[in-house]
Amino acid sequence: MFLIVGLGNPGKDYENTRHNVGFMTVDALAKEYGFGVFKEKFDGLVAEGEIAGEKVFLLKPLTFMNLSGNSVVKAANFYKILPENVVVVHDDMDLPIGKIKAKIGGGSGGHNGIKSIDAAISPQYNRVRIGINHASGDRNDTKDFVLSRFGKTEQQEVTLCIETVCKTINVLLNKGVNEYSSLLGMMTKKS
Repeated sequence: MFLIVGLGNPGKDYENTRHNVGFMTVDALAKEYGFGVFKEKFDGLVAEGEIAGEKVFLLKPLTFMNLSGNSVVKAANFYKILPENVVVVHDDMDLPIGKIKAKIGGGSGGHNGIKSIDAAISPQYNRVRIGINHASGDRNDTKDFVLSRFGKTEQQEVTLCIETVCKTINVLLNKGVNEYSSLLGMMTKKS
């Protein structure tokens, strides 16, 4: 059993912003694999279904980014899902648009949603990081940047990343993060 968490901020103002790549990915997974409707639970929206023979719960925390861990720990505890079976999909400013990387554990890279989840369940969960490019300038520029929308070409690149995650997530669930990371690396080299 797995919990796949997409990070983002709730509300129309934040739809399709860089910081909401996780929400976009979870929505795409729900559609791709025919999950039921999202229901409000655990300070988030939860949908239940199956991917590659594994029972999966999809979660979009409604706590806003900085408190994402509150929602994740409630869902993980309720379903008795250990951190190694939690997958968090999130934006990463240190990766260029069009790049996807996966790992287990590690630092937060300054991402407040990741900091919150680390504190709530430990850092030892799977992370699928989708590149959104890097803001230039100071910290205020960073905040405005992650809450900005993608340009047309950038949106096409991000859409391809989300489609790639949907088509390959079975490898992560069935074979683990190392195999998944290797697959993503090979796919990147081909493009």
